[in-house]
Amino acid sequence: MSWALFLCLLVMLTKLPGLIDVHVHLREPGATHKEDWDSGTAAALAGGFTTVLAMPNTDPGIVDVESLKVSLSAAREKSRCDYAQYLGGSVTNAQTIAEIADQAAGLKLYLDQTYGDLRLDDMRSWTPHFINWPNNAPLVVHAEGKTLAAAILLAAIYDRPLHLCHVSRREEILVIRAAKEKGLKITCEVCPHHLFLSEEDIPKLGAGRSEVRPRLATKEDLVALWENLDVIDCFATDHAPHTLEEKDSENAPPGFPGLETILPLLLTSIKGGTLTMEDVTARLHHNPQRIFNIPKQTDTYVEVDLNSAYEIHAADQQTRCGWTPFEGWKVTGRVVRTVLRGRTAFEDGKILAACGSGKNIRRL
Repeated sequence: MSWALFLCLLVMLTKLPGLIDVHVHLREPGATHKEDWDSGTAAALAGGFTTVLAMPNTDPGIVDVESLKVSLSAAREKSRCDYAQYLGGSVTNAQTIAEIADQAAGLKLYLDQTYGDLRLDDMRSWTPHFINWPNNAPLVVHAEGKTLAAAILLAAIYDRPLHLCHVSRREEILVIRAAKEKGLKITCEVCPHHLFLSEEDIPKLGAGRSEVRPRLATKEDLVALWENLDVIDCFATDHAPHTLEEKDSENAPPGFPGLETILPLLLTSIKGGTLTMEDVTARLHHNPQRIFNIPKQTDTYVEVDLNSAYEIHAADQQTRCGWTPFEGWKVTGRVVRTVLRGRTAFEDGKILAACGSGKNIRRL
């Protein structure tokens, strides 16, 4: 008898649909010492995710058909869950990448801080992408503050859907609410670190380990996100792993791992009465599936023990980076089993899915 079956006899496990993370950084190519398609998708399965959408700010960036092939080749060999790869917008590729839109998770535009070919400094470089990218393909932006408002303006001018990444501040969520009330085709996501951490946590985390983009906001911003939960379409991790050595350096790169901690944090909120199970499944499955045109996975689900109380420790996780900003947090709710297309992919802390068993959702 398997340990999971034994647990089923002892406790009533709750079944959720396979979760979808629309915003992960798997660091391949270019930084596989932090993460790759193997370790990142193992972390996904351990966190209850059966589909992940990978961001394009790798090294080199995913900006054309050749770089897309490189990333998808690695994914085909290593990925343990289903996946798709975003393309990144540059100042020169608006027309060429539109021709391969059906092969990508979507198009990601970096309208605030980034580096290299993906840097888009002003609205003149954004506009060709709003015009050329197909309306039926996801267009997502990293935009903060006034840049976020400008992106919504362009979406209104060109009458196209737009998804806003990692919203973190009160002014942003209220602008999004106003845009939705006007009937604009706007959707958005919020990350667990902006729901559960604020700038008040920086002294405890330390300067390097608290570095993230968007930065940790005020407690008032955090409260505003919870007060406007109905405006939030998706929860997304923005899983952005860096090693402890990098995070503890003088020039710490921004980003947190998140694939293995988001669901326990949200389940604990259900236990505390601030969320419902419907809130969680809508934002980690149903809405991402609809917004990002993700095909249904047959016989795919996650079993969780809602009564399992424990502490989060990086040593127990699959991600390669070796740390978490939620180290030592007490949570209630554990992923016991993840099933992908009828096969057990994760069970009782062990990854059972083979490298390369995941499928490219844009090529099913």
